[in-house]
Amino acid sequence: MTIHATAVALMTASGWRAVLLRGPSGAGKSDLALRLLGRGGWQMIADDRVHLWRSGASLYVAPVERLAGALEARGIGLMDVPFRPLARLGLIADCGEPAERLPDPLSEVVEGVAVPVVTLDARAPSAPDKLRLALCGRDALSRLEP
Repeated sequence: MTIHATAVALMTASGWRAVLLRGPSGAGKSDLALRLLGRGGWQMIADDRVHLWRSGASLYVAPVERLAGALEARGIGLMDVPFRPLARLGLIADCGEPAERLPDPLSEVVEGVAVPVVTLDARAPSAPDKLRLALCGRDALSRLEP
C-alpha cells in the first residue's frame, strides 16, 4: 500500500529500522527528516509518499519510485538527497502535540503487525533525540516507572 508519510531509517543493533513520520500537511514531517539527516546515522527513505508492505512477521517501507531521493524543504523547494531503498519498520511517530507527559506505550496494528507508536511535536528541538530514544531505547522508559 502507498501512504502519505515520510520515512527515515537508522542503523540499530538489529539492522536498519525505519521510523514512519505521519501527520497532516505542514506538521513538520519533512523538516524533522531534514534535521535527522543532518545529525548523522539517519538516512532518508521517502518523503510524502511511502510504500509499505508486510513480509512474514515484519513491515517494510520503500520510496515511491518517482519521488525517490527527493525531499521537500518548505520555502526552498525539492532537494535531492541520498536515500536508502528499503528498511524494516520499527516505529510510527505521529507528528502533533503530545498529550501526556508520561504516556502509556502505544502500538498500532498495520497489516496484522503491531508497531510501537509515539506522538511528538516534530518542531521541538528535542524531537530528533526523542525519536532515537523511542526507536533504540524504549526500555529506558520502563526505568522511570515506580
